[in-house]
Amino acid sequence: MEIVFRNIKNIYFVGIGGIGMSALARYFRQKGYRVGGYDRTPSALTERLSLEGIAVNYRDEEEEIASEYRDKADTLVVYTPAVPADSRQLCWFKEAGFVLHKRSEVLGLLSRTGKALCVGGTHGKTTTTTLLAFLLDASHVGCNAFLGGISRNFSTNLLTDEKSEYIVVEADEFDRSFLQLTPYVAAITAMDEDHLDIYGNKANLIDAFEAFAARTVPEGKVFIKKGLSLEKSKVSGYYAVGEVTDNYSDNLRVEGVQYVFDYHGQKAEIKDLRLGVPGRMNVENATLAITIALEAGVRPEEIREALPRFKGVMRRFNIHSEGKVMYIDDYAHHPQEIEAVLRAVREMWPEKRLTVAFQPHLYSRTNDLQAGFAKSLDIADEVILLDIYPAREMPIPGVTSAVILDKLNVPAHIVAKGEFPKFVEQNVGEGIFMTVGAGDIDRFVPVFTDMFNK
Repeated sequence: MEIVFRNIKNIYFVGIGGIGMSALARYFRQKGYRVGGYDRTPSALTERLSLEGIAVNYRDEEEEIASEYRDKADTLVVYTPAVPADSRQLCWFKEAGFVLHKRSEVLGLLSRTGKALCVGGTHGKTTTTTLLAFLLDASHVGCNAFLGGISRNFSTNLLTDEKSEYIVVEADEFDRSFLQLTPYVAAITAMDEDHLDIYGNKANLIDAFEAFAARTVPEGKVFIKKGLSLEKSKVSGYYAVGEVTDNYSDNLRVEGVQYVFDYHGQKAEIKDLRLGVPGRMNVENATLAITIALEAGVRPEEIREALPRFKGVMRRFNIHSEGKVMYIDDYAHHPQEIEAVLRAVREMWPEKRLTVAFQPHLYSRTNDLQAGFAKSLDIADEVILLDIYPAREMPIPGVTSAVILDKLNVPAHIVAKGEFPKFVEQNVGEGIFMTVGAGDIDRFVPVFTDMFNK
């Protein structure tokens, strides 16, 4: 790390508005570096970065790169693979002789500066890492944290604590990024079929998770969900809900919108815990977070006191209205995630009619998992589909939201984004309305929040 940052005064991020990139930008800004960067479109996140003293530009042109970031002797350039390879700013830095560093490489360097608690998995990792960071921060242990979402408790995706040796990291499998990390604790929540545009098939995806776990330091620990298996790493403990294993939660009961449960683990047993966010899937996330927190030295009484105060993550089961129409927004974009969040709604409010608006994310994911999307969305009473959010991809012939629509067994509609608010206002009656997806469907959250709180 010392070699990479020797003589560096300025750090420029190409794709600074991404959740992982913005956390790094905030970190280096706090460390006293001059920080700037480019992103394609303004967002609440980039606006917040600007308020924090980080210069952000939105035109992918060479002239947008300020003079202070044009000297390769004192400037480090960080980029995300989500930015196209033909980005004009990226190409300028390459042609000017800069050594470019992926976000994952820089995060990997930081993971080796302390004891990294790394949570990976095709779903569940963002809430788990955020809860783990919250439990550590609320205890005598403390932590630094690079999160994959905005914590509702802290209103940020970065925590710093110079007194703590622990670093909580969301281990992202996209582009094999997590293979840059050096975990002190490695945890895996799920290895479901996803990112096949990167891995080609599920076997390759599992191989990558095997390699991630194998990067754990010799004195470290590996925790995985019961039902998963690793062949190349020794598992230190399994976790589950409702099943007896090394670390598990049971005696679940619902009180209002909270789950109350008992935790049984290798380090401690804690009865009558209250979780501040709803959903059985979050009890599962909490079981893992508690297990790792105990491993890091957090006391059981500290966990008991903190857990009810956890508010969750932005865009993870966020309730925005509780009137005639209960409005919930969630980031779920994989069939397993959608099934988990919809079943949580059914469990909490079984008598209410459920309408779900879903925006598919990526043509490749929609094509590969279309049957799974339809099966999970069938849990709803009615489905609204937006067009596919392309993100980094070009269209695939014949792949539209209609491939999901054709497999649904409940009433469903495809609605253009321009007609979306009007359609919802005219067609959604009493019950629960959800917006779900990882694209830009979240831009409608303020619209529907106002609509259903009138």
